Amino acid sequence: MGLLEPHGRHRQGDGGADLVSGRVAGIARHARPRAPMEVIDHATVTFAGGIQGDYRGAMKGKPYKRQVTLIEASDWATAQDLVGHNIAWQERRANLLAEGIDLPQRPGARLRVGTALLEVTRETDPCERMEALAEGLRAALTPDWRGGVCTMVVEEGEVAVGDTIRIEA
Repeated sequence: MGLLEPHGRHRQGDGGADLVSGRVAGIARHARPRAPMEVIDHATVTFAGGIQGDYRGAMKGKPYKRQVTLIEASDWATAQDLVGHNIAWQERRANLLAEGIDLPQRPGARLRVGTALLEVTRETDPCERMEALAEGLRAALTPDWRGGVCTMVVEEGEVAVGDTIRIEA
C-alpha cells in the first residue's frame, strides 16, 4: 500500500515509500472575525472550540464542521507561484500547515494530528479575502482542493509544530 490518494485510492510515493503521513509545519488561530492570525507552536484541540482560542472552531452548529482547517504547504506554494507573490501561509487563514502529505479530498477521511483525531468534512472554499491579498489568489486556490480541508474534532488532543499527521481512514 502506498500514499492515500485524495479520492481514497493508494499510490506509491517517491521511491516506492509508503507515505501516508506528514508533519505539522505551522499552527495559527484568530481570536475574532477578521483578526490577524496568531502563529503558535502548540495548541489544544477540543470538541467545543477546535484549536483552543480560535473563534471559528468555537462557532455553533450541530456538529460544527469547520472546527480545524488544514492546508498543504505544497498547495500554498503552488498558489503563490501562480500569482507571483510570496505571502505568509497564515494569511490563508488556515489553522494547520501540513507538510509532506497529500490531504485526503473526501469527507469522512480521518487524520491523526498529534494526539487529536480530525475528520474531513469538506473542502475549504477560498474567500474574497484571498483576492485582496493578491489578484488571482482565490482562483489559484480553487482547483483540486488546493485551498485546504475543513475538519471536525473526533477526539480531543494536543498538537505541536513537528507532530505527525497520519491518514487513518
